[in-house]
This record gives sequence, C-alpha cells and structure tokens, in this order.
Amino acid sequence: MATYPNVNAANQYARDVVSGKILACQLARQACQRHLDDLERAKDPGWPYRFDKNKAERFLRFSQKMPHTSGEWARRKLRITFEPWQKFSLGVPFGWVRKDSGLRRFTEIYIEVPRKNGKSAIAAAVGNYMFCADGEHGAEVYCGATTEKQAWKVFSPALQMVKKLPEMRRAFSIKPWAKKMTRPDGSVFAPVIGDPGDGDSPSCAIIDEYHEHPTDALYTTMTTGMGAREQPMTLIITTAGYDIASPCYEKRAQVVEILERIREGGENEAIFGIIFTLDDDDDWTKPEALIKANPNYGVSLKEGFLRAKQLLAISTPSQTNKILTKHFNKWVSAKAAYYNLQKWIAAADKTLKLSDFVDDECYLGIDLASKLDLNAVIPVFCREINGLKHFYCVSPFFWVPEDTVYSTDPALKRTAERYQTFVNQGVLIPTDGAEVDYRLIFETILALRAGVKIASCPIDPYGAVSISHMLMDEGLEPITITQNFTNMSDPMREIEAALAAGRFHHDGNPILTWCIANVVGRHPPGSDDIVRPVKEGNENKIDGAVGLMMGVGRAMLNEPKDFLSNLDPDEDLLIL
Repeated sequence: MATYPNVNAANQYARDVVSGKILACQLARQACQRHLDDLERAKDPGWPYRFDKNKAERFLRFSQKMPHTSGEWARRKLRITFEPWQKFSLGVPFGWVRKDSGLRRFTEIYIEVPRKNGKSAIAAAVGNYMFCADGEHGAEVYCGATTEKQAWKVFSPALQMVKKLPEMRRAFSIKPWAKKMTRPDGSVFAPVIGDPGDGDSPSCAIIDEYHEHPTDALYTTMTTGMGAREQPMTLIITTAGYDIASPCYEKRAQVVEILERIREGGENEAIFGIIFTLDDDDDWTKPEALIKANPNYGVSLKEGFLRAKQLLAISTPSQTNKILTKHFNKWVSAKAAYYNLQKWIAAADKTLKLSDFVDDECYLGIDLASKLDLNAVIPVFCREINGLKHFYCVSPFFWVPEDTVYSTDPALKRTAERYQTFVNQGVLIPTDGAEVDYRLIFETILALRAGVKIASCPIDPYGAVSISHMLMDEGLEPITITQNFTNMSDPMREIEAALAAGRFHHDGNPILTWCIANVVGRHPPGSDDIVRPVKEGNENKIDGAVGLMMGVGRAMLNEPKDFLSNLDPDEDLLIL
C-alpha cells in the first residue's frame, strides 16, 4: 500500500495554517485555503484538475535525497529535509495535474519569503529534479539572473549536490562540467545571465531574487520559449524589494489577486503562489512578528540572529526599512520611504471616477518638473465626513516626451523601460519629440474644467510662467508654490495622517503609487516635525507626489487666496 508521509505533512501544514495552529500572515493562509478548497472542487467531475499524491510524493522524496552543500549540515553530511512549509510550497504545485492529460496544472510557482529561509537550496533541488527526473526528453533548465554571481547562487549548490551523489550521476548519466551539467539525451542545466539564446527551449526556468530585475525581459524570454514543452515550470523565489514599479512587484500583485480570488480562471489557474510576510496591522517590533514572517524560524534562522536584526531596526531608523524588507518581507520602496506603502495600497478604490465629483471643488496640483521628463497634473477633492476632512485623488494625468520613453541612452535605459510599461498600461501620455509641449497640458486642464469645478491650480514655479499666464487668462487661479519646508510640510504630513486614519482615497493609478513610494522625508536640523519631500537617485521620480501635496495643501486651506507663495522660500529647492 502506497504511503505519502511528505504529502500528508504538506496537507496537515495547510490545515494548521488555516486553523491558526501555525502562525502565518493572511496571504499564506489564503494560499493554504486555496489548496484545501481545490481538493474539494476536484471531487466535481466537471472541474479539470485533480491532486496526484504520487507525483507530489515523488518530487518531495527525490528533492530530499539532495545533500546539504554548505555550513554545519554539509559538514555532518546530512541530506536536505524539507520543513512542512517547504513541502507545501513545492509539493503541492508538483502534485496538481489536469484530469484529461495527467500533465501538471501549475506552470509557475511564486514563493516570496524573507532572507535566510533556505531559498537557494530548495530552488537547487527543484532544478535537479527538472533536469533529470521529470521525464522531459532534452530538458533545458536555466537559473536566470541579472548578474553571474546571482545566477550561481542556485546553480552552484545544484552542481555540488550532483557531485556529492555518484549514484545519481550514474543513474541519470549526468556529466557535471565547470559551468553546466549535461545528459546524453541533450538535457542541460546551466546558469544564464541576461536572456537565453534564441534557439533555447527552456523546460524549467528558475528566477532567484526576482526583485532585483529592473525589467521582465529575462522572465518573458524564458516563458515564451517554453511553448514546445508539455509541462514547463517557472520557479520565482524572491524576497521583497524596494521598487514597486519592478516586474517582481507586478507579478506579486497578480499572485495576491489570485489568492484573494479576484483573479480566477484562465492562466491564473496555472499559477501557484505563497507569500510569507506580516499583515498590515501587525506590530513588527514584537517577537512573534519574527515567527510569523519567517517560516524557517528556529531552523535555518536562529532566534538570536533575527532578534538582533529586529532590535537594530527599532533603535536605528536608517536601518528600519532595509530590515523590514529583508527580514519581514515588507515592500517599503525607498530605503527611507516616508509613506507607509501598505496603507497607500489599502487606500486604493478603483471605482472612483471624476464624474463622482462634479459638485465638488477641485484643487489641481501641477508639477512641471522638466520638459525632458515626467510632468504631472493631479486633481484633488476634499469632503467633510463626520467633522473630518477626507481627501480624494482621482484621474491624475502624466506626460513624458516620446524621445525619453524610447531613449537608447544607456544611462536612461531603466527609466525608459519603466516609462514604456506605463505607456502600455495607458496611464502615461507620450508627447511628440524631445520636450513636453505645455500647451497639451493646458488643453487637458481646459477639458478637465468642463467636468469639474477647478477652485485653484497650485503650480510648481519651475517653467511655470507661460502656462501660469494662460491659466490666469482662463480664470483658473494659478498659485505658485515653492517646494520648501514651509509650503510642503503640512500637506505632506496631512497625507500621512489621512492614510493612517482611512481619510485618504485614490483610484490606484500606478504612476502616482510609484511616486508616493519614492518619497523620502528630509527634515531641517533639530526638527522632526517639519519635513519636505526628496527622492533617492534620479530614477525615482516623485513629481506626482509633489503635485498631490500641492493639491492637498490648497484643499486644507479651502481658500483660493494666495498667501503661501508670499512666504520666504528656502534656498534649497527640491526640483531643479
């Protein structure tokens, strides 16, 4: 009679997480609940998938024959032993198959987990299985990364595992070379830096630390090259990162919507995802937060190490976001980000539209940062609810010159690729030539006025003279707002307070979200109560956030009269 100790442990883990016996975040619970629900759905003859315990058990048994390759466990010549969370995260996707063909249901596995939770070792085990034990003739397995060092973090332990197992080499006729492994049927396992060759046909792509990839070029090339494979597998295993405009964060957003049952059917049924992090209302300073975010707590991660990192984050503000990202798996964008990204995301309401505010006054924040780069017009509305001001940002507009979007300048490569993504999403307007024509922005504002009541137009002084005159001629109250501590501190802090209190609402525009995530707070010497926005590096634009702050600043005053611009400006301006 067949036994399934590993599969049973995986299923028990799912039940223990859902019941609360094992401490886990909401996203991990949703991943476990999805599996348990699917086991029930599989009883329906019309549902196309079933769980094959034999296939899941086979993968888990093979993987746990792999030896450790570093540290104390390697010195003691121990083999890998998957923890229950690892048996679930990998065994489950290898066990689900299509009823009609018996081929794997899942073609993609996304695992997001903090550092030092054993990612590289389990990824190496997956690679070896797909290389020689999955039954794929002429298998091609690639460890894809942006640098050679990163690519070898997975391939090196996989190679060392094979070198330590002569019986495995004989059984599968494996030849371990210096930079790849091969088999007589043409199978190959190798690291890849950048894109694989045009002639390659990956059966398995392992993308480690996807958050470090500036674009989705490698992921796209790998997955589109799998078309000839019957049951390919892409394994993405990563920690959180800082760049929410990255392809990793976009993939994460897709996985979250799958776990929340927002996305169902189609390609979503072929993606398995699990995310280990903290919930938004968790207190990360508590010891139990370490256990919740780190499933390998007490195994590969020692309590003392994690607690020391936590105490460092508490005592040293400059280290806080870095530690939250790497050891609590929280996406916090800029390393010293001012705004709580999770609260910003929670404030999104994609049902909001301009027609909801035809009877409200609109405060139009206009940031004309540069004719050569991003320009923003941000509509802000304010409503009083139960004596409290609620702010709404709906349908922001962004422009950038077409020459910048499609620039071939190596220095602008990452910025150009990001802008191309926004253009493809329909949220960024590319204008002809090398400069933004401010007349286009003016025409957009006039068209906007036909639908909402524009009370005032706070505008950045840089390059604003010509458009200010045009706005004034139309009676649109242009108000010059210098980007200094005096003018920016109150609205910047009010947005923070409104987000915390649930008084801020926006429509989820991805460029505005990116700008907000890039905001870093600068304080004058000796004061923590006064702040103005700055950014880290030229790639991290904040123009939309600055426009929002100007709009909120005017909405706070609820007074069209200009007196802010008469105050003494700081010498150190934000936008140059």
